[in-house]
Amino acid sequence: MNIGHDGVTAAMGFKAAGGHTGIKKGNTKDMAMIYSIVPCVVAGTFTTNLVKAAPVKWDQHVVHDSKSAQAVVVNSGIANAATGAQGYEACRKTAEAASRELDIPVDSVLIGSTGVIGAQIPVDVIEKGIHLLAPMLDNSREAASIAAQSIMTTDTHPKEVSVQIELGGKTVTIGGMCKGAGMIHPNMCTMLSFLTTDAVISGTMLQEALSTVVKDTYNMISVDGDTSTNDTCVIMANGLAGNPDITSRGEDYDRFVEALFAVNRELAKMIAGDGEGATRLFEVKVVHAKTKDQAVTLAKSIVTSNLTKAAIYGRDANWGRILCAMGYSGAKFDPENVDLYFESKAGRIKIVENSVSTGYSEDEATKILSEDAVTCIADVKMGSEEATAWGCDLTYDYIKINADYRS
Repeated sequence: MNIGHDGVTAAMGFKAAGGHTGIKKGNTKDMAMIYSIVPCVVAGTFTTNLVKAAPVKWDQHVVHDSKSAQAVVVNSGIANAATGAQGYEACRKTAEAASRELDIPVDSVLIGSTGVIGAQIPVDVIEKGIHLLAPMLDNSREAASIAAQSIMTTDTHPKEVSVQIELGGKTVTIGGMCKGAGMIHPNMCTMLSFLTTDAVISGTMLQEALSTVVKDTYNMISVDGDTSTNDTCVIMANGLAGNPDITSRGEDYDRFVEALFAVNRELAKMIAGDGEGATRLFEVKVVHAKTKDQAVTLAKSIVTSNLTKAAIYGRDANWGRILCAMGYSGAKFDPENVDLYFESKAGRIKIVENSVSTGYSEDEATKILSEDAVTCIADVKMGSEEATAWGCDLTYDYIKINADYRS
């Protein structure tokens, strides 16, 4: 499996564009489009927040009710959430504008929005943006990169990944871009992920594959514990690779799922590591758990603990906070039989054995915790299941960013 960073144009037949259209102040890129030269099978996963943004409702309609998808229109700056009937009408008008420009069905247009909640979308600006970007659609690497930049809000850098595999003697590519740095605690699947592939695969199997990998990728990240109104992950498959059609489980399906997992895992880690104000990626592995659910619950409790996140920022091996987070997680385990480790590129150190300090070197622990990616390993010694969660440290800048977000 070859993992790269070529984005949404990596797969055959996909084009992209992005740029400034006037939604954001200044000359900041604020709108992107993705287009397939042929209709696509589509699958999606969405936020479980009861307050769902208008684009989420629109995309659910496209994924579940339309025959195919062929384009995506995404804006940053305004989330189009808590906007009522007017917000959904804005989605319809956006899709109609893309339909006219690209000569495709209205219900084959997916829509994404991210930014401030409660503000109405300026439909006239969106329509002008589609008219501007449609002629710029291109299958180049640069076009994919500009599109990824154009969906950023508080992200510090664009997030793109691509993977290539062989299926039935044919090269199959999956590419993707995402955005997200704050209001990140997905449960659906503000986080948006758009995936493209040239694989030949049925809609049923594509949806099963996406739903499968989302559980151990996006659903295992957290920046601040807030589940967004706009969380969306959609994938379009145009079939241009010409591999044998994947219509049921089997070796080809398993390889496709493995590749899709790799793409989404890398994108998820990019989101976690780019959390608002973050200085380091914080990874938590719970090992030797009795059940998968137990491992997931414990890992997510540790990675979302504000006290633990603050300790990671301070490079402080304050392991009591980790045990505390495990204790209130709701998962059952023996609190007297836990081993804890920290590791990074600087090394690995065992700080707790059977829930008691090992007498470790604070200087060595600080050195390990000073890297830009830090892992905590919690061994509960109950079985063979494990789970990994990703988050980031909690810094002063997180408060600054979110205190000034609307200004």
